[in-house]
Amino acid sequence: MKKVVYLTLFLMGGLVLSQYIPLLVEDTHLIDEIVTAGTMLALGFIMIHVGYEFNIDKNNLKQYARDYGVAFTSATFPWIFIAVYFFFAFPMSHDGTTGNGVVNSLLIARFAAPTSAGVLFSMLAAAGLSKTWTFSKTRILAIFDDLDTILLMVPLQMLVIGVKWQMFVSVVLMVVLLWFGWKYLHNINASIRWKNVLFYSAVITFVSLFVHHASSMIDENVPIHIEVLLPAFVLGVAISHGFNQVKDKKGKLTDVLHLPSESRMAFAVSAIFMLFVGLSMPEIDGLNLDGHLEPGEELLDWSLVLLHVLFITLLSNLGKMFPALMYRKEANFHQRLAVSVSMFPRGEVGAGVLIISISHGISGMVVTVAVLSLCFNLVLTVFFIWIVKKLLNGYSEEALDSIDETI
Repeated sequence: MKKVVYLTLFLMGGLVLSQYIPLLVEDTHLIDEIVTAGTMLALGFIMIHVGYEFNIDKNNLKQYARDYGVAFTSATFPWIFIAVYFFFAFPMSHDGTTGNGVVNSLLIARFAAPTSAGVLFSMLAAAGLSKTWTFSKTRILAIFDDLDTILLMVPLQMLVIGVKWQMFVSVVLMVVLLWFGWKYLHNINASIRWKNVLFYSAVITFVSLFVHHASSMIDENVPIHIEVLLPAFVLGVAISHGFNQVKDKKGKLTDVLHLPSESRMAFAVSAIFMLFVGLSMPEIDGLNLDGHLEPGEELLDWSLVLLHVLFITLLSNLGKMFPALMYRKEANFHQRLAVSVSMFPRGEVGAGVLIISISHGISGMVVTVAVLSLCFNLVLTVFFIWIVKKLLNGYSEEALDSIDETI
């Protein structure tokens, strides 16, 4: 459980630094560029690992239809709940100020949709729940709702930017990437060791930034955004599992990612990513760190912010309860409820959505509330796993024989 604490500390540390850096440095342009590139690099690394863990039996697709439907609802309900709340509580126009903010509310609220697959899997395994039906099912749903979030970000950004030729380029690239992932599903012999993954992510980040800057020269108002989420995920999907089998210290054949050195590096990258996410946050209006208020500026009402954070955290987790109503022929209510609670933790992908939202000009208290809710939910992960363990007391070995563990 220490991992969750460390990730939270890095995120909070980045948040604090993001508020003080503008007071210490007059021109933050270079720092902003470094933080942006670092965030993309770390996110690419994480998503390659998420893609690598994803697998699907092409000869038996029907078994995944219901799982994807359940994952879709567990991602959609929190998204819609929070979008409605943001729309009425924080009116935003397309430039992040006041006015009609349906689109911006839909975009930034998407942070509440994806479950943190990386944190979730490591926490459930650490709690001794890796052989439960709940773990097997949650693993499928978490990856599917992360994938759903990645795919939906393109049309959401299209709504923000408008119907521009640049967005059609993005759609074409998305289709090509999905085709590539489907055709070469775990068929490419490439190493998944951390040094190689870091290199792959660096290439994806460079290409993304290059296309963004090059397209800005054509139209600085609507540059082409190739976010690292989907390319990195697809690359991970294409990397072969068989090519990455090695012997551990006991001589047993295991996947490279299961080696302690790889696990430590993966966690280190996640921690750095959380730090960069915090550093990417804009200045919070009304925080008054330098003791000086601009004309018309008011101090932030932290009691109100706390109420918002508590309410949207409750709403976002309530939206994850749908899986408890499904799979009645496969498991009892305690096991199904444990699946829903297991889907509560948010993390890397949700933070990535916030970064994208900020890049499109969304700002103000809505960003502050969203970030703090993400932090709060991450802190609660230890509590969520404790609840899951209590619910599964006595069910550790049940229903596994009937589950095809394809992921």
